[in-house]
Amino acid sequence: MEALRLIEISGHALARSRSVPEIVAEAWQIQALAQAIGSRLAASGPAELRGEARGLGEIGGRGCGVLDHPMVRSGGVRAAQLTEVADPEAALTGLNTLLGEVGIALVGVACATDDEGLYWQCIETIDAADESSDRVRGMLRRLAEHERPPEAVRGRAGPAGSVAEMDPAAGAP
Repeated sequence: MEALRLIEISGHALARSRSVPEIVAEAWQIQALAQAIGSRLAASGPAELRGEARGLGEIGGRGCGVLDHPMVRSGGVRAAQLTEVADPEAALTGLNTLLGEVGIALVGVACATDDEGLYWQCIETIDAADESSDRVRGMLRRLAEHERPPEAVRGRAGPAGSVAEMDPAAGAP
């Protein structure tokens, strides 16, 4: 299944989660998805993303390991269905949004629980989601830089770089 579809399915599943076990299970699923997307991009994504993508795969794996939930094991790992990342920019943008949503959901669980173990699992997974989000934003920046002409990336306007040449009204005699 394509990455964007899995991100959409995961977002809907998180939104439908009402109980703590459901939210925790979806957090695990989303971290597994981040790991899978990172691993896929590290193996076959754009060259400029491969280093950051490898890091995303590692961080996602740490986040999955923190929340070991029986509900996940019985329902299977959704990320195992990942077959391609057809549009890396759209997938990373969607994943970044999803990581933010799971962080918010886990803050709610952490604040509402009296179980110290669950509290710390949530905190560690929130940290992993935040680190994953940092990696994703870094990859999105790299994609944006790669798509811009070299002059724009270096902060120069190129041969026609004076203000008067770019905006005739700014310095016209």
